[in-house]
Amino acid sequence: MVPSPVPLPKSKYVDSFWCTYIVSVTSASIAEVVTYPLDLTKTRLQIQGEKNSSRNGGANGPYRGMLQTAVGIAQEEGALKLWQGITPAIYRHVVYSGIRIVSYETLRDKVFHKEPDGSFPLWKSAMSGVTSGAIAQFFASPTDLIKVQIQMEGRRRLLGKAPRVHGTWHAFTTILDKGGVKGLWKGSIPNVQRAALVNLGDLTTYDSVKRFLLTHTTLTDNHFTHILCSACAGLVAATMGTPADVVKTRIMNQPIDDSGKGLIYKSSVDCLVKTVENEGLFALYKGFLPVWIRMAPWSLTFWLSFEQIRSMLGATSF
Repeated sequence: MVPSPVPLPKSKYVDSFWCTYIVSVTSASIAEVVTYPLDLTKTRLQIQGEKNSSRNGGANGPYRGMLQTAVGIAQEEGALKLWQGITPAIYRHVVYSGIRIVSYETLRDKVFHKEPDGSFPLWKSAMSGVTSGAIAQFFASPTDLIKVQIQMEGRRRLLGKAPRVHGTWHAFTTILDKGGVKGLWKGSIPNVQRAALVNLGDLTTYDSVKRFLLTHTTLTDNHFTHILCSACAGLVAATMGTPADVVKTRIMNQPIDDSGKGLIYKSSVDCLVKTVENEGLFALYKGFLPVWIRMAPWSLTFWLSFEQIRSMLGATSF
Protein backbone atom coordinates (compact mmCIF):
# COMPACT_ATOMS: atom_id res chain seq x y z
CA MET A 1 0.00 0.00 0.00
CA VAL A 2 1.07 3.54 -0.73
CA PRO A 3 1.43 5.37 2.59
CA SER A 4 -0.79 8.38 3.10
CA PRO A 5 1.04 11.73 2.91
CA VAL A 6 1.98 13.17 6.23
CA PRO A 7 -0.11 16.34 6.86
CA LEU A 8 1.73 19.59 7.38
CA PRO A 9 1.84 20.88 10.95
CA LYS A 10 -1.39 22.85 11.21
CA SER A 11 -0.25 25.38 13.77
CA LYS A 12 2.75 26.35 11.67
CA TYR A 13 0.90 27.04 8.46
CA VAL A 14 -2.88 27.30 8.46
CA ASP A 15 -3.20 29.13 11.77
CA SER A 16 -0.24 31.41 11.15
CA PHE A 17 -0.37 35.20 11.10
CA TRP A 18 0.09 35.46 7.33
CA CYS A 19 -2.38 32.71 6.49
CA THR A 20 -5.06 34.47 8.54
CA TYR A 21 -4.10 37.78 6.94
CA ILE A 22 -4.35 36.45 3.38
CA VAL A 23 -7.64 34.64 4.04
CA SER A 24 -9.06 37.85 5.55
CA VAL A 25 -8.04 39.94 2.53
CA THR A 26 -9.37 37.36 0.08
CA SER A 27 -12.73 37.09 1.84
CA ALA A 28 -13.06 40.88 2.12
CA SER A 29 -12.24 41.36 -1.57
CA ILE A 30 -14.97 38.91 -2.57
CA ALA A 31 -17.48 40.69 -0.33
CA GLU A 32 -16.41 44.11 -1.63
CA VAL A 33 -16.89 43.28 -5.31
CA VAL A 34 -20.31 41.73 -4.67
CA THR A 35 -21.69 44.65 -2.61
CA TYR A 36 -19.77 47.65 -3.97
CA PRO A 37 -22.67 49.32 -5.88
CA LEU A 38 -24.46 49.74 -2.54
CA ASP A 39 -21.41 51.49 -1.12
CA LEU A 40 -21.34 53.94 -4.02
CA THR A 41 -25.07 54.57 -3.63
CA LYS A 42 -24.62 55.16 0.09
CA THR A 43 -21.85 57.70 -0.54
CA ARG A 44 -23.98 59.67 -3.01
CA LEU A 45 -26.95 59.67 -0.61
CA GLN A 46 -24.86 61.03 2.25
CA ILE A 47 -23.87 64.10 0.21
CA GLN A 48 -27.49 65.03 -0.56
CA GLY A 49 -28.70 68.11 1.29
CA GLU A 50 -25.19 69.30 2.10
CA LYS A 51 -24.87 73.10 1.93
CA ASN A 52 -22.64 74.23 -0.93
CA SER A 53 -22.61 70.64 -2.13
CA SER A 54 -22.28 71.76 -5.75
CA ARG A 55 -18.82 73.01 -4.92
CA ASN A 56 -17.91 69.53 -3.73
CA GLY A 57 -19.66 67.42 -6.29
CA GLY A 58 -22.69 66.57 -4.17
CA ALA A 59 -26.06 65.75 -5.56
CA ASN A 60 -28.14 68.68 -6.69
CA GLY A 61 -31.81 68.75 -7.48
CA PRO A 62 -34.52 66.71 -5.78
CA TYR A 63 -33.67 64.17 -3.13
CA ARG A 64 -33.40 60.59 -4.31
CA GLY A 65 -33.89 57.39 -2.40
CA MET A 66 -31.57 54.43 -2.51
CA LEU A 67 -33.13 52.70 -5.51
CA GLN A 68 -33.57 55.95 -7.46
CA THR A 69 -29.95 56.89 -6.81
CA ALA A 70 -28.65 53.53 -8.00
CA VAL A 71 -30.85 53.54 -11.11
CA GLY A 72 -29.91 57.17 -11.78
CA ILE A 73 -26.20 56.37 -11.67
CA ALA A 74 -26.68 53.46 -14.07
CA GLN A 75 -28.81 55.52 -16.50
CA GLU A 76 -26.88 58.80 -16.36
CA GLU A 77 -23.33 57.52 -16.01
CA GLY A 78 -23.43 53.90 -17.14
CA ALA A 79 -23.92 50.62 -15.27
CA LEU A 80 -20.19 50.06 -14.84
CA LYS A 81 -19.97 53.33 -12.89
CA LEU A 82 -21.67 51.50 -10.04
CA TRP A 83 -18.21 50.00 -9.49
CA GLN A 84 -16.37 53.32 -9.81
CA GLY A 85 -13.68 53.39 -7.14
CA ILE A 86 -13.51 49.61 -6.71
CA THR A 87 -9.72 49.55 -7.19
CA PRO A 88 -8.84 51.67 -4.13
CA ALA A 89 -11.60 49.82 -2.25
CA ILE A 90 -9.75 46.54 -2.86
CA TYR A 91 -6.44 48.19 -1.95
CA ARG A 92 -8.08 49.33 1.28
CA HIS A 93 -9.01 45.80 2.26
CA VAL A 94 -5.48 44.58 1.58
CA VAL A 95 -4.55 46.79 4.53
CA TYR A 96 -7.75 47.15 6.56
CA SER A 97 -9.31 43.70 6.63
CA GLY A 98 -6.04 41.87 7.13
CA ILE A 99 -5.03 44.07 10.06
CA ARG A 100 -8.43 44.13 11.76
CA ILE A 101 -8.83 40.35 11.85
CA VAL A 102 -5.31 39.44 12.95
CA SER A 103 -5.35 42.30 15.48
CA TYR A 104 -8.64 41.11 16.97
CA GLU A 105 -7.50 37.50 17.21
CA THR A 106 -4.17 38.57 18.72
CA LEU A 107 -5.90 40.72 21.33
CA ARG A 108 -8.43 37.99 22.08
CA ASP A 109 -5.98 35.10 22.32
CA LYS A 110 -2.74 36.69 23.55
CA VAL A 111 -3.52 40.01 25.27
CA PHE A 112 -6.92 39.87 26.97
CA HIS A 113 -7.08 36.06 26.94
CA LYS A 114 -10.17 33.88 27.04
CA GLU A 115 -11.60 32.60 30.28
CA PRO A 116 -10.57 29.11 31.45
CA ASP A 117 -13.85 27.71 30.09
CA GLY A 118 -13.08 29.13 26.65
CA SER A 119 -15.53 32.04 26.85
CA PHE A 120 -14.55 35.61 26.02
CA PRO A 121 -16.32 38.28 28.13
CA LEU A 122 -18.27 40.91 26.24
CA TRP A 123 -16.20 43.81 27.59
CA LYS A 124 -12.99 42.16 26.42
CA SER A 125 -14.54 41.47 23.02
CA ALA A 126 -15.68 45.10 22.80
CA MET A 127 -12.21 46.42 23.67
CA SER A 128 -10.65 44.11 21.10
CA GLY A 129 -13.14 45.14 18.41
CA VAL A 130 -12.72 48.89 18.99
CA THR A 131 -8.93 48.70 19.14
CA SER A 132 -8.45 46.46 16.11
CA GLY A 133 -10.85 48.56 14.03
CA ALA A 134 -9.15 51.83 14.94
CA ILE A 135 -5.66 50.51 14.21
CA ALA A 136 -6.67 48.96 10.89
CA GLN A 137 -8.52 52.05 9.67
CA PHE A 138 -5.70 54.43 10.58
CA PHE A 139 -3.36 52.60 8.23
CA ALA A 140 -6.03 52.21 5.53
CA SER A 141 -7.37 55.78 5.68
CA PRO A 142 -5.51 57.06 2.55
CA THR A 143 -7.18 54.39 0.40
CA ASP A 144 -10.59 55.40 1.79
CA LEU A 145 -9.94 59.05 0.90
CA ILE A 146 -8.98 58.12 -2.65
CA LYS A 147 -12.08 55.91 -2.98
CA VAL A 148 -14.47 58.69 -1.89
CA GLN A 149 -12.83 61.21 -4.25
CA ILE A 150 -13.23 58.82 -7.19
CA GLN A 151 -16.80 57.87 -6.28
CA MET A 152 -17.94 61.48 -6.61
CA GLU A 153 -16.34 62.13 -10.02
CA GLY A 154 -19.25 60.78 -12.06
CA ARG A 155 -21.65 63.28 -10.48
CA ARG A 156 -19.20 66.16 -10.98
CA ARG A 157 -18.93 65.42 -14.69
CA LEU A 158 -22.72 65.35 -15.07
CA LEU A 159 -22.86 68.80 -13.43
CA GLY A 160 -20.37 70.10 -16.00
CA LYS A 161 -17.55 70.47 -13.51
CA ALA A 162 -13.92 69.79 -14.22
CA PRO A 163 -12.79 66.41 -12.86
CA ARG A 164 -10.63 66.52 -9.77
CA VAL A 165 -9.04 63.12 -10.33
CA HIS A 166 -8.78 60.69 -13.25
CA GLY A 167 -7.96 57.43 -11.49
CA THR A 168 -6.45 55.83 -8.43
CA TRP A 169 -2.83 56.83 -9.06
CA HIS A 170 -3.77 60.34 -10.19
CA ALA A 171 -5.91 60.80 -7.08
CA PHE A 172 -3.02 59.65 -4.89
CA THR A 173 -0.46 61.97 -6.50
CA THR A 174 -2.89 64.92 -6.57
CA ILE A 175 -3.69 64.62 -2.88
CA LEU A 176 0.00 64.18 -2.10
CA ASP A 177 1.00 67.23 -4.17
CA LYS A 178 -1.61 69.54 -2.68
CA GLY A 179 -1.76 68.32 0.89
CA GLY A 180 1.48 66.46 1.41
CA VAL A 181 1.68 63.17 3.28
CA LYS A 182 -0.61 64.67 5.93
CA GLY A 183 -3.25 65.25 3.25
CA LEU A 184 -3.56 61.50 2.71
CA TRP A 185 -4.99 61.28 6.21
CA LYS A 186 -7.66 63.98 5.71
CA GLY A 187 -10.82 62.76 7.40
CA SER A 188 -8.86 60.08 9.23
CA ILE A 189 -10.27 61.04 12.65
CA PRO A 190 -13.95 60.40 11.76
CA ASN A 191 -12.75 57.47 9.66
CA VAL A 192 -11.03 55.86 12.64
CA GLN A 193 -14.01 56.67 14.87
CA ARG A 194 -16.34 55.01 12.38
CA ALA A 195 -14.13 51.93 12.04
CA ALA A 196 -13.91 51.56 15.81
CA LEU A 197 -17.71 51.63 16.06
CA VAL A 198 -18.25 49.38 13.04
CA ASN A 199 -15.82 46.78 14.34
CA LEU A 200 -17.35 47.02 17.78
CA GLY A 201 -20.59 46.10 16.04
CA ASP A 202 -19.17 43.60 13.55
CA LEU A 203 -16.35 41.67 15.23
CA THR A 204 -17.73 41.85 18.77
CA THR A 205 -21.27 40.92 17.72
CA TYR A 206 -20.19 38.09 15.43
CA ASP A 207 -17.80 36.61 17.98
CA SER A 208 -20.18 37.02 20.95
CA VAL A 209 -23.29 35.75 19.15
CA LYS A 210 -21.38 32.77 17.77
CA ARG A 211 -20.05 31.81 21.20
CA PHE A 212 -23.54 32.18 22.70
CA LEU A 213 -25.18 30.03 20.03
CA LEU A 214 -22.54 27.32 20.28
CA THR A 215 -22.68 27.12 24.07
CA HIS A 216 -26.38 27.76 24.78
CA THR A 217 -28.16 26.13 21.84
CA THR A 218 -27.95 22.90 19.89
CA LEU A 219 -26.52 24.71 16.85
CA THR A 220 -23.10 23.63 15.61
CA ASP A 221 -20.31 25.60 13.90
CA ASN A 222 -21.88 25.43 10.43
CA HIS A 223 -23.13 27.71 7.64
CA PHE A 224 -26.48 28.35 9.32
CA THR A 225 -24.78 29.54 12.49
CA HIS A 226 -22.46 31.76 10.45
CA ILE A 227 -25.46 33.28 8.63
CA LEU A 228 -27.24 34.11 11.89
CA CYS A 229 -24.11 35.65 13.40
CA SER A 230 -23.27 37.71 10.32
CA ALA A 231 -26.87 39.01 10.09
CA CYS A 232 -26.68 40.26 13.68
CA ALA A 233 -23.20 41.70 13.09
CA GLY A 234 -24.29 43.61 9.98
CA LEU A 235 -27.28 45.22 11.69
CA VAL A 236 -25.37 46.30 14.80
CA ALA A 237 -22.41 47.56 12.78
CA ALA A 238 -24.65 49.65 10.49
CA THR A 239 -26.53 51.15 13.44
CA MET A 240 -23.38 52.14 15.28
CA GLY A 241 -21.32 53.24 12.31
CA THR A 242 -23.68 55.26 10.06
CA PRO A 243 -23.41 58.66 11.85
CA ALA A 244 -19.61 58.52 11.81
CA ASP A 245 -19.77 57.34 8.19
CA VAL A 246 -21.82 60.39 7.18
CA VAL A 247 -19.31 62.71 8.84
CA LYS A 248 -16.38 60.87 7.30
CA THR A 249 -17.86 61.00 3.79
CA ARG A 250 -18.63 64.72 3.97
CA ILE A 251 -15.19 65.66 5.25
CA MET A 252 -13.43 63.50 2.68
CA ASN A 253 -15.51 64.99 -0.15
CA GLN A 254 -14.26 68.51 0.59
CA PRO A 255 -11.71 70.22 -1.71
CA ILE A 256 -8.33 68.53 -1.77
CA ASP A 257 -6.50 71.75 -0.82
CA ASP A 258 -5.70 71.69 2.90
CA SER A 259 -5.13 75.45 3.21
CA GLY A 260 -8.45 75.75 5.03
CA LYS A 261 -9.94 78.21 2.52
CA GLY A 262 -13.35 77.30 1.22
CA LEU A 263 -13.75 74.29 3.48
CA ILE A 264 -17.27 73.71 4.76
CA TYR A 265 -16.16 71.78 7.82
CA LYS A 266 -13.17 72.49 10.03
CA SER A 267 -13.30 69.21 11.92
CA SER A 268 -15.42 66.11 12.47
CA VAL A 269 -17.15 67.80 15.40
CA ASP A 270 -17.86 70.88 13.27
CA CYS A 271 -19.31 68.64 10.55
CA LEU A 272 -21.45 66.81 13.10
CA VAL A 273 -22.82 70.04 14.57
CA LYS A 274 -23.48 71.72 11.20
CA THR A 275 -25.18 68.63 9.79
CA VAL A 276 -27.56 68.42 12.74
CA GLU A 277 -28.20 72.20 12.78
CA ASN A 278 -28.87 72.45 9.04
CA GLU A 279 -30.60 69.14 8.34
CA GLY A 280 -31.75 67.70 11.65
CA LEU A 281 -30.60 64.79 13.79
CA PHE A 282 -31.82 62.15 11.37
CA ALA A 283 -29.43 63.49 8.73
CA LEU A 284 -26.76 61.52 10.59
CA TYR A 285 -28.55 58.41 9.40
CA LYS A 286 -28.67 59.41 5.76
CA GLY A 287 -27.79 56.35 3.76
CA PHE A 288 -28.58 54.03 6.68
CA LEU A 289 -30.73 51.75 4.52
CA PRO A 290 -28.03 51.20 1.87
CA VAL A 291 -25.42 50.99 4.64
CA TRP A 292 -27.39 48.23 6.31
CA ILE A 293 -28.47 46.58 3.06
CA ARG A 294 -24.86 46.65 1.96
CA MET A 295 -23.35 45.72 5.31
CA ALA A 296 -25.65 42.74 5.80
CA PRO A 297 -24.68 40.95 2.56
CA TRP A 298 -21.09 42.18 2.95
CA SER A 299 -20.89 40.69 6.42
CA LEU A 300 -22.61 37.52 5.23
CA THR A 301 -20.30 37.12 2.22
CA PHE A 302 -17.17 37.94 4.23
CA TRP A 303 -17.84 35.64 7.18
CA LEU A 304 -19.06 32.73 5.07
CA SER A 305 -16.01 33.05 2.80
CA PHE A 306 -13.67 33.52 5.75
CA GLU A 307 -14.99 30.56 7.71
CA GLN A 308 -15.23 28.32 4.64
CA ILE A 309 -11.69 29.04 3.43
CA ARG A 310 -10.30 28.45 6.92
CA SER A 311 -12.23 25.21 7.17
CA MET A 312 -10.92 24.06 3.76
CA LEU A 313 -7.37 24.81 4.90
CA GLY A 314 -7.89 22.92 8.13
CA ALA A 315 -7.50 26.00 10.30
CA THR A 316 -9.50 26.65 13.45
CA SER A 317 -12.74 28.62 13.09
CA PHE A 318 -12.96 32.28 14.14
